[in-house]
Amino acid sequence: MANMFENDSRQFKFDVLVELCRQANEGNVEEDKIQGWAKQLVSKDGPRFRCCIYKEREVLRQRVRLAMGKMASDTAEYNPRQIVQVIDAACDGCTIQKIRVTDNCRKCMAKSCLSACHFGAIHIGTNRSEIDYTKCKECGACARACPYNAIVVTERPCYAHCPVQAISWDENKIAQIDETKCINCGQCENACPFGAIEDISWVVPVATLLRMKSPAYAIVAPSIQGQFENASLSQIKKSIEMLGFEKCYEVAVAADAVAATEAEELKEHKEAGIPMTTSCCPGFVNMLKIHYPTVYEKNKSTTYSPMMALANKLKKEHPDHGIVFIGPCLAKKQEAMEQNTTVDYVLTYEEIAAMLVAKHIWPEEVEAPKADDASNFGRNFAIGGGVSQAVNEAAKEKGEGPYTAYYANGAMECKKQLMLLKAGKFNFDILEGMCCEGGCLGGPATITSSVMAKAHMAKENVSNPIKTISDSLNACPFDGVNMHIDNHKEDN
Repeated sequence: MANMFENDSRQFKFDVLVELCRQANEGNVEEDKIQGWAKQLVSKDGPRFRCCIYKEREVLRQRVRLAMGKMASDTAEYNPRQIVQVIDAACDGCTIQKIRVTDNCRKCMAKSCLSACHFGAIHIGTNRSEIDYTKCKECGACARACPYNAIVVTERPCYAHCPVQAISWDENKIAQIDETKCINCGQCENACPFGAIEDISWVVPVATLLRMKSPAYAIVAPSIQGQFENASLSQIKKSIEMLGFEKCYEVAVAADAVAATEAEELKEHKEAGIPMTTSCCPGFVNMLKIHYPTVYEKNKSTTYSPMMALANKLKKEHPDHGIVFIGPCLAKKQEAMEQNTTVDYVLTYEEIAAMLVAKHIWPEEVEAPKADDASNFGRNFAIGGGVSQAVNEAAKEKGEGPYTAYYANGAMECKKQLMLLKAGKFNFDILEGMCCEGGCLGGPATITSSVMAKAHMAKENVSNPIKTISDSLNACPFDGVNMHIDNHKEDN
């Protein structure tokens, strides 16, 4: 399990996390040791990824700062909201021009590119068309017009994948993140081929919490099924408990409660003729809040996410226990930081895997009795379309609905549907928004492909004895638990 990624940048990040977890387990985490670790982890025999070992060590130093819960840059002002950070030493400063004329240009007589450009940026050179970049607006009209596909449009991966135009670059071409626009979805982090965009980690405080034997619960997202090769959900939960957690809970039980609560809320929206947006994906909620505030105020679900709902329940029952959420999502870290929250820390699957490797715990080898806590509807919150399906199931079990649902698959589709919703163009009762394509199984911090994880989930859940959302809530009631962010109604 130690060699977990084919992507070298992700494996390098993982190696750093494992080493840091080992140090934290021994209580040896001190910032002045960072350079020492850098010298140990970066080969003296020569650079592997960058121009020199000194740059590689600086990249590593910034990675370690992030892994310690700090900003990547020493000089950056601490902002707990901004989870996604640029490691400037790792950024390649992509110098590509968005619009380029290739050798495929035949200097044809049609000159379609010339007529397509309304800014005078195209002229015919000696051998081919040429672009005056002082005039080019990067609209792509010339590329679309060329019959030979000789003009190509190429964008920086981070910029191309950001759904909210939060990425720019400075005079040195180093990527910059506009914190006023960023939704912490992690799409840029996944897209960067240099590993230059990473997220702040809390592995050190969590490892310290466990080393001090402070009482703490782990709560795991539904998408954790299938993340550790062939390990079952029970084996994964037991492995996490072996790190020092008193107990590991399925967040899927709270997903069942959220589905039931959102079904009630959706009924109110339907009666008022107002469609409702889902609350479980924090990237989607951030997009609503920041970029479509009027839609957010009018159409939002006030129901807590499953993470928050379960944390509220556990904190109510055991206020002295720490709560650590484990999932595939970077925006969950922001969600936990921003709210008056009952979640103390958030870890990703990469980070919990690093903690397991550091303690030589291999989930596949752990013996654990089978335990089923949630319905498959709650567990399928991890799969695109699963949230609205669960809400409809909860309504059905109450003799209500069905409701028309639309699943926005990925951040770009979320943006499109929110634009249409803002314009009053919709044909649904509930809009399920998932910033990651395929749902949480496609999250930026997963360690298994969504296809393999989905297949594993389906196989494992066939024998689940909890068949309905009602069965789940009877076994694990949420009576008296605050389920609404703004307490728009009293919970009994």
